[in-house]
Amino acid sequence: MGESGAGSKNTLSVRDNRTGEEYELEIHEGNVIRAMDLRQIKQDPDEFGMMSYDPAFTNTASTRSTITEIDGGKGILRYRGYPIEQLAAKSSFLEVAYLILKGELPTRDELDHFVHEVTFHTYIHKNINKLLGGFRYDAHSMGMVISSVAALSTFYPEAKEIHDPDQRWNQIIRLIAKMPTLAAFSYRHHRGLPFIYPENELSYTANFLNMLFRIGVKEYRPSPVLERALDILFILHADHEQNCSTTAMRVIGSSQSDPFSALSGAMAALYGPLHGGANEAVLRMLAEIGDVKNIPDFMESVKRGERRLMGFGHRVYKAYDPRASIIKEAAHDVFEVTGKNPLLDIALELETIALNEDYFVSRNLYPNVDFYSGLIYQALGFPVQMFPVLFAIPRTVGWLAQWQEMLEDREQRIARPRQLYEGEGERDFVSIDRRS
Repeated sequence: MGESGAGSKNTLSVRDNRTGEEYELEIHEGNVIRAMDLRQIKQDPDEFGMMSYDPAFTNTASTRSTITEIDGGKGILRYRGYPIEQLAAKSSFLEVAYLILKGELPTRDELDHFVHEVTFHTYIHKNINKLLGGFRYDAHSMGMVISSVAALSTFYPEAKEIHDPDQRWNQIIRLIAKMPTLAAFSYRHHRGLPFIYPENELSYTANFLNMLFRIGVKEYRPSPVLERALDILFILHADHEQNCSTTAMRVIGSSQSDPFSALSGAMAALYGPLHGGANEAVLRMLAEIGDVKNIPDFMESVKRGERRLMGFGHRVYKAYDPRASIIKEAAHDVFEVTGKNPLLDIALELETIALNEDYFVSRNLYPNVDFYSGLIYQALGFPVQMFPVLFAIPRTVGWLAQWQEMLEDREQRIARPRQLYEGEGERDFVSIDRRS
C-alpha cells in the first residue's frame, strides 16, 4: 500500500473509493503493470483481491518475446528485428526459419547444415501412409494433417524429453521437414493419386510442389517463378506473434506436452475460419461479386452492414498490412506464368475503393495478408481446402520458436486463466422423484 498523494514517476497511483485506500503499482517497460499487483487491492484481508477481466486477451500480455515485433499503427512486421520486406526480397524460407528459431541470420555453413538436416528428415514412416489411407476420399486436408502430426508423437517417444535442448532441436527439424510431406500426401489422397516421395536435391518449396503435382514423369521441375512465390508466401506466414494458434501452442506446451501434440492443437486453432480460413472467404466474396461492374452495389451493401468486406482490416494492423503489398507484387509475377486470375481485376478495384473512400479509411479497412494470398494459391493449382494447410506449413516454424521460448522462460507456468463465476450459489441436491 502506498502513501496518499502523487506516486513516483514509474508507478501508477490507484485509489479504491470503496475503502479510501491508495495503492501504487509499479509500471514496467513504459506502460505495463503486472496483473498480480492488483491482488493487493481488497476490501477485506480475507478477500481474493482484485483482478482484471479481459475477454479474448485483447489488452493482456501473457509473455515476453524476442521473436516477432508488430507495430499495427505503422504497418511494421519484423522477425528478430529484420523488416519483413527485406526478408521477403533477399532470403529463402529456410534461411528465415533459421533466423526465427536461432535469433540470428545463419552463416553460409550454418545455413547449409540446417538445409541438409531438414532435407534428410522429410520422409515419414510408412505406417503414417496407412493412417492417411484410412481417411475417406473427401476428408478435409487440414483434418488429415492435424491427425497425422498428432500421430507422429507415438513414433518419437523421446519427444517428451522437452527439457533436453538436443531432443528439442531434433523434433523441431522433424516437424519442419515432415510438414510438407504430410500436406502433399493429404492432397494426393484427396485426388486418389499415389504418394510421391521427397526428392532430396530439390529446394524446400520445389520438393513440396513436386510431391503435390508430379504425374507419370521421372522428373518434375516447377517454374522458378512459382517456386519463389511460394517461398515468399511461406516467409510471410512464418510467425505473427501471439495470435490464436500461437497462444494455443504456448498454452498446450505449458503443460509440458510433447511438441507434436502441442502443434496439432495449434493447427486445430488455425483450422477455424476466423483464423486460417480467411483467404477462402475472400475468394468466395470475389466470386460472389463476379464482375467489376457489380462492385459499386456490393460496396454500398457493405456500408449498410448487409455484407462484410473480406480480406480488409486486421485485429492488430491499423495501417496497410506490410505482407499484403508483398503478396500483391508476387501475384503479378505468378500470373505472368499461370495466366491472370479473372478475379484479380475485381480485387484491384476493391482495393482502390477501400484505400480512397473515407468510410473504409476511417475504419482502418486496409488489405491484409489474406486478400491476395488466396488468388495466388488458386493460380498455383491448390484447392481451397488446402489453404489452411499451406498456412500451417510455414507457421510450424513460428509455433516451434514460440514453444521453445516459452519453455526457456522462467516466469512461465502452466496456463490457468481466472474466471468470473456467475452461476448459482450453493444448492441442496434434490432426488429425481421430487424434481418438478
